Amino acid sequence: MKTQKEDLKTVTLVNNNGSELQILNYGAAVISLKIKDKAGNKVNVVVSPRAEEFITSAYKEHNKCFGASVGRYAGRISNGEFQLDNVTYKLNETNNVHLHGGENGFQYKVWKIEEEEVAPNPSVKLTYFSKDGEEYYPGNLQVEVKYTLTENDELLIEYSAKTDKKTVINLTNHTYFNLNGGGSISDHFLKIEAEKILEVDKNLLPTGNLTKLKKHPKNFIEGKLIGNRSLDDTYVLKSDKDEVAARLFAPLTGIKMEVKTNQKALVAYAPENLPEDLNYHTEIAEEYPSLCLEAQNFPDAPNFRNFPEAVLKPGDQYYNWISYNFSVSGQ
Repeated sequence: MKTQKEDLKTVTLVNNNGSELQILNYGAAVISLKIKDKAGNKVNVVVSPRAEEFITSAYKEHNKCFGASVGRYAGRISNGEFQLDNVTYKLNETNNVHLHGGENGFQYKVWKIEEEEVAPNPSVKLTYFSKDGEEYYPGNLQVEVKYTLTENDELLIEYSAKTDKKTVINLTNHTYFNLNGGGSISDHFLKIEAEKILEVDKNLLPTGNLTKLKKHPKNFIEGKLIGNRSLDDTYVLKSDKDEVAARLFAPLTGIKMEVKTNQKALVAYAPENLPEDLNYHTEIAEEYPSLCLEAQNFPDAPNFRNFPEAVLKPGDQYYNWISYNFSVSGQ
């Protein structure tokens, strides 16, 4: 059944600092996050189309997953298939690649808004039930995401899931950030605590090899200007869950974002441009308008024994959290 405009619902969370987070039930997506800059002005640090754009044909054709909760398996799966217990599961694919859960992944579903809590530390919980065989994945999967906007201006995203049949899972959040509130991210400084990156082929599929970043042009461990650089890379995090995995800083606004997670990898995605035929909340630059920092498992992990486990079994619970903590420098 086609999603209609009246099916769209938004939830706005406001903490005691006046920061505002807006969540859309379509794709359980982050569509706005307003944080005060060094001058005390509110800046929307999220690049996203307006809510009504999410159900247009153009939105789905572009497959950019703005702010969305992506699954059942985020990233690419080679040859559109994987094996579990000697059974081959054939998925939807384009050019021999299955991407972001298929043609109708979780980012294209209307999630159920379950609970809302107001300040302090306002939060909202959304759920989605993925039936056995949906997009050809095995198992009935019950998925939950909880968004919390803390009093410390931290956006905490928690994913959990349970299944009744062995399946594979890799959930992530696909929010596009711009700490200037518009324009380009070329003036942002990025630091990623990773010493290795996944080697990929021409189709951006992992080869199974991990490449050392020491002399790699996409090494951000020391922190450097992003500049006019497009990214679509999986960084193997060296930190544990209590350490900062990445930092992003915009001198113009003085806004700094620190990322923490319990996941093994962080995908840095900075597209050269974004679709021009969508109506956005903010003004976007023609080139390098945003950056995603997606905490997740390795792409194509079900097909590589040397990659972290991606299987969820009945009786077990999947749990993935990522924290984006905002502060201001240069006041």
